[in-house]
Amino acid sequence: MTSNCYIIDSSSLIELNRHNPIDVFPSVWKNMESLVNKSLLIAPKEVLNEIKKKDDQLAKWAKKQNNLFKDPTPKQIEILKDILKNYPALVKLDRKYNADAWVIALAIEMASGSQKTLLPIKRIVVTEEKLRGNKIKIPLVCQKYSIETIDIIDMFRIEGWKF
Repeated sequence: MTSNCYIIDSSSLIELNRHNPIDVFPSVWKNMESLVNKSLLIAPKEVLNEIKKKDDQLAKWAKKQNNLFKDPTPKQIEILKDILKNYPALVKLDRKYNADAWVIALAIEMASGSQKTLLPIKRIVVTEEKLRGNKIKIPLVCQKYSIETIDIIDMFRIEGWKF
């Protein structure tokens, strides 16, 4: 048996909030919080910065999720430099925040880290970006680093959630 740890991108949280607003679908967000509290749903701090650009329900929710957002580590910064050397197009120069490379760096760091758990943990990136040819997006770069990517609905399915 394997336990999954999801590294979530801003796009998945933003889309989830767009189609399942927190005030209308509280059970969806309670399930998300449950994963956060078990450290099975994480994101780099840069995702929080992207979400906070808009002062909405999602930003308010995100600011309360102390266990969700992880500060960068020296190892992540090394990984990030490697990613950007190979895929500079991952950073959009017209944007103030660029979480994509950080999401991938966190996933790679976690996948390569030594596990101190009884069950093996599978690291999966959750993003709404899709693999489209050779477009430099999260799924393509994750594929190159052997990291699985899924969207938020697939995460719900894997977790067995029904609403």
